[in-house]
Amino acid sequence: MIEKKEETTPLPSELPLVPLRRGTVIFPNILAPLEIGRPRSYKAIEEAMNRDKLVVLVAQKDPDQDEPGPEDLYKVGVVGEIVRMLPLPNNVIRVLIGGVKRVRIEEFLQTDPYFLVRIQELQEIVENTPEVEANKRLVVALFEQLWRASRAISPVADNIPPELVGEIKTITDPGRVADIIAYYLGPPYSVSLEEKQGLLSTLSVKERLEKLTTILRRELEVIEIEGRIKSKVEKEIGESQREFILRERLKALQEELGMKEEGVSEWEEYRKKIEAAGMPEEVKEKALKELERLTKMPSIAPEAAVIRTWLDWLVELPWNKRTEDNLDIEYARKVLDEDHYGLNKVKERVLEFLAVRKLKDKTRGPILAFIGPPGVGKTSIGRSIARAMGRKFIRISLGGVRDEAEIRGHRRTYVGALPGRIIQGMRTVGTKNPVFMLDEIDKLGIDFRGDPSSALLEALDPEQNYAFSDHYLEVPFDLSEVMFICTGNVLDTIPPALRDRMEVIEFPGYTEEEKLNIAKYFLVPKQMEEHGLRGELLEITDDALMRIIREYTREAGVRNLEREIANICRKVAVKVASGNTEKTVVDGEAIPNYLGAPRFRYGVAEKEDEIGVATALVWTPVGGDTTSVEVAVLKGKGQLILTGRLGEVMRESAQAALTYVRSRAKQLGIDERFQEKVDIHIHVPEGSIPKDGPSAGITMACALASALSGIPVRKDVAMTGEITLRGKVLPVGGVKEKVLAAHRAGIKTVILPLENKKDLSEVSPKVLEELDFKFVEHMDEVLEIALAKDKALAKTPSVASEGDENEHSSSV
Repeated sequence: MIEKKEETTPLPSELPLVPLRRGTVIFPNILAPLEIGRPRSYKAIEEAMNRDKLVVLVAQKDPDQDEPGPEDLYKVGVVGEIVRMLPLPNNVIRVLIGGVKRVRIEEFLQTDPYFLVRIQELQEIVENTPEVEANKRLVVALFEQLWRASRAISPVADNIPPELVGEIKTITDPGRVADIIAYYLGPPYSVSLEEKQGLLSTLSVKERLEKLTTILRRELEVIEIEGRIKSKVEKEIGESQREFILRERLKALQEELGMKEEGVSEWEEYRKKIEAAGMPEEVKEKALKELERLTKMPSIAPEAAVIRTWLDWLVELPWNKRTEDNLDIEYARKVLDEDHYGLNKVKERVLEFLAVRKLKDKTRGPILAFIGPPGVGKTSIGRSIARAMGRKFIRISLGGVRDEAEIRGHRRTYVGALPGRIIQGMRTVGTKNPVFMLDEIDKLGIDFRGDPSSALLEALDPEQNYAFSDHYLEVPFDLSEVMFICTGNVLDTIPPALRDRMEVIEFPGYTEEEKLNIAKYFLVPKQMEEHGLRGELLEITDDALMRIIREYTREAGVRNLEREIANICRKVAVKVASGNTEKTVVDGEAIPNYLGAPRFRYGVAEKEDEIGVATALVWTPVGGDTTSVEVAVLKGKGQLILTGRLGEVMRESAQAALTYVRSRAKQLGIDERFQEKVDIHIHVPEGSIPKDGPSAGITMACALASALSGIPVRKDVAMTGEITLRGKVLPVGGVKEKVLAAHRAGIKTVILPLENKKDLSEVSPKVLEELDFKFVEHMDEVLEIALAKDKALAKTPSVASEGDENEHSSSV
């Protein structure tokens, strides 16, 4: 609508501002309806109504930005007067605003709760010359041509009122004509936001008309091209309809003559496949219905190819094909023991399933989750389970999957749509009851395309998976007979709802004895075979394998152990290939000749009893490990320095440990006011690795007590436990992994919270025999065990009591 109001009074220098999105640019002399919903804009309109109903309207540089800042707005806009305001639901108001005058934003005075700006009025440069009048008439003529051409192609052009075209001809002001036409060059025209803003910013009426002429000529040319394309498309559609009618007539003639149309044999073949697939009745009914649709459409129709692909997937799925389970318990036990050493919990669970299956014909497939560090055999045992049960095996990796459609598939309407990975796997394996492994389930991602873990809820729920629905198939598929096995390194990243549907079996790290047996009976024969070495060419002794385990690998699994064995095999293979066929015996002393210098120090965590250094047991996603906690006491003013990338919980544990030591200063022979004289630095090595958790509390307290009292910590003692301010020792997690780490490191004595005693039931008896466990409830007991008081050294001068200050000179 055209605003005919003339502005005479000067504008205020400060006005509220409303950013315009969706590419909207308001010009002077225009009445424009706007819907205001953003909080800032809402407040700006309210402020304008309370003032003089004037507001600055400025376009955003990014039309879709929700919360633009001052730098996201153009500098030239229009002052508009609010003519009418209508409140709508959901905190939205509709306003009718009339453009008054061009202005430039000089300064943003505030941005919250609404934009308030200082403005400068801009004056048009008007030239009353015959050239300007000629340009105005040309612009009006081009606009009328464009409007008529647009109406001939699309009714969208009716957004421009017909009376507007006639009314523009009566306006004598060239600048006003240019502004009105520029405002109405919105959709369906392809005038960009930058071009419309450029017209608004052009103060010279002559230049504005010239720019508008160029834009109108371009749009008119585009509309003419669209008209030609439309005519061509309508002609092609007419030919397609003619072809369809002729084909239908041909089909009728062939039926009268008893002839078969080309393609009928294909439909009959689909029908036979559907009958033979063994589908449930409702699925079969839908398949036949889609086949009927296929027979009635031309073979060249795009949808025909979609239906053919859908039918191909449907008839190739194992609706009623299953392998017969081998229910021989002893055979299954033998197969599992052949392929894997240990892992008794997993083997027992598989044998239990076979036993129940033997007693009851129809049972739901279990949904197991194997959780443990890398290299402990989670993935490989899946194949052994399938072999033991006589089932087929299929594995898909879920690591890095972020799209829900990867699990459930895309709907058929999308180009190139396919079923999800579960249905793809079922077609690949070809049976209804395979062992289906979902590897790395803890590494599923989530983003704007959906949550794949939520899509797995249906597949991994025994109460629902008998009718699993894939978006592509759109028919239920029975997964209840599938034995699902999920694997992962940690449980924490698996959503609780998904974790609740799985029977979790934890895979602990291997002990040295288990690793030795795995290497001896599985890894060495495997690598010798892969490298073409016979038994008479190579022998690796037990002490050599044990040295590799202790000094060249430090892991919960056996992957690196296998790599080192392969390294030896390669070097022996070079020797054999060079013509030396004598048997090579690799013993412990010869290992450095093949693998180089030892990478890890086996034995105790520390070489000797040290002051201010205690050994902690830690849990990591790849198993347990040992680390040192170091404390240094320096002259200072009571500052506590914590380094080693410690998390918030671990920092608080350090504070609690220091408070405990201060409370026991007198019993430890430490000056009770030591904190006024010293700075304490606690460091946990391997500073590039983030560390957190409360389980190092008693270790830090022990190291602090040692550093301040001058009493060394025993080198063969490792500990774990949370400490309270009163010195209570609380239970922690990951005990099994931590104990195995202590065993690997050659620790002799392990200090554990008393409440963690029950967790040792899962640890190998051999490990329990070789370690001396001390169960404690209070920090005083920890210090009694860990501190080597018979080797006490002099205290540092800063912590010694005042009477002893001149007698001692050593420092930590």
